Amino acid sequence: MSIFEYNGSALVAMVGKNCFAIASDRRLGVQLQTIATDFQRISKIHDRLFLGLSGLATDAQTLYQRLVFRHKLYQLREERDMKPETFANLVSAILYEKRFGPYFCQPVIAGLGDDDKPFICTMDSIGAKELAKDFVVAGTASESLYGACESMFKEDMEPEELFETVSQALLSSVDRDCLSGWGGHVYVVTPTEVKERLLKGRMD
Repeated sequence: MSIFEYNGSALVAMVGKNCFAIASDRRLGVQLQTIATDFQRISKIHDRLFLGLSGLATDAQTLYQRLVFRHKLYQLREERDMKPETFANLVSAILYEKRFGPYFCQPVIAGLGDDDKPFICTMDSIGAKELAKDFVVAGTASESLYGACESMFKEDMEPEELFETVSQALLSSVDRDCLSGWGGHVYVVTPTEVKERLLKGRMD
């Protein structure tokens, strides 16, 4: 078993019309044993920028703390929030810095940039970015998430339809992966509001 699969995870970010959704499962396990069913994989960096970290949970928490620290320094120096593209470059640089003993994480970054244009991106454990205009996925359920998102995604979805789509994709995908699941956590972000919802899924 790969170290990336040790705790299990499922992450997906999807783009809508001037909005985006980012969703994750809630299971924290040690291989096949479930430890917690309310694990938080998605973190808010600021009102228009969210970060999801799949992979090894301990490294995810360490990396998140470092990124929050660097973002706060940026806010103090620049007196503004970081743009999603800038934040993606920061995450990439921090991961690449540790490339010989990497953080075993696969980040998913989602945010609203200038003109409320959604930006989504994922990268591997050494910071190689993968940009997309529709959706990005990460974690142990990523293969089934690719299939579900590919078949359900439509362009220019309104926030409510986007929520439905990303929720259905997540729930149907984690049912096909025994290392992730136990409900879901979905954020739908528009220029004016952030909606956070919890999903109930199969509890096994």
